[in-house]
Amino acid sequence: MGDRLRAVDLARAAGISTQQVRNYVETGLLPPVERTDSGYRVFTDVHADALTAARALAAGHGWPTAGAVMRAVHGDDLETALAVLDASHAELHRERGELAEVLGVLDTLVTLDTPAADRGGLRIGEVADAIGVRTPVLRLWEARGLLRPTRERSTGYRTYSASEARLARIVALLRRGEHPFSAIAPVLAALRTGGSPERVRAELAGRERELLRRSLTRLRGSAALDAYLERLGRTVR
Repeated sequence: MGDRLRAVDLARAAGISTQQVRNYVETGLLPPVERTDSGYRVFTDVHADALTAARALAAGHGWPTAGAVMRAVHGDDLETALAVLDASHAELHRERGELAEVLGVLDTLVTLDTPAADRGGLRIGEVADAIGVRTPVLRLWEARGLLRPTRERSTGYRTYSASEARLARIVALLRRGEHPFSAIAPVLAALRTGGSPERVRAELAGRERELLRRSLTRLRGSAALDAYLERLGRTVR
């Protein structure tokens, strides 16, 4: 099993408490430990490698995923461990796809000519006629949170301000370009708060960098897990 270590040795090397080391054993993040005749836990360099792998996985995937992976590994269930890891990578891929869709919406907005309506207080039928859709479509967009018409107090009729009519026109043009609601919604939210397409793009550039950082961190976690599996002799060739 390798050189004998104490809990305090693992704790100092990882910058954690000895109680955390014991907790990791109890929750399956670390493999089981043997005990001496006097009851002291006996750790080895295998536990040190497991701790390295667990912390690397947690840095990229979070502790819940890291815990599920390590418990599966220590339960000799490599298939489940890899399935959990694949699901985490798939979630990052989904986020990357959503970001690409939003950026596509912004690219379309740059080329759109969407002048504001020349007056406010437009009824739903007037807005529908102006942008070339039916009134149920506007109600659907409202239900999805894309549009926010006000209501006349006396009649309850929907009325659209000039800015709201402009947003309705933007949604209509983007939907004709087959952009999904999930990509349109965050752009509209940014435009409502006074942001321009250029400003939104600058903010999304920061999210792109964060996705890259997370992707690289998850790659390092996978590398650490692979090294640990090699140590345990549980790789598939």
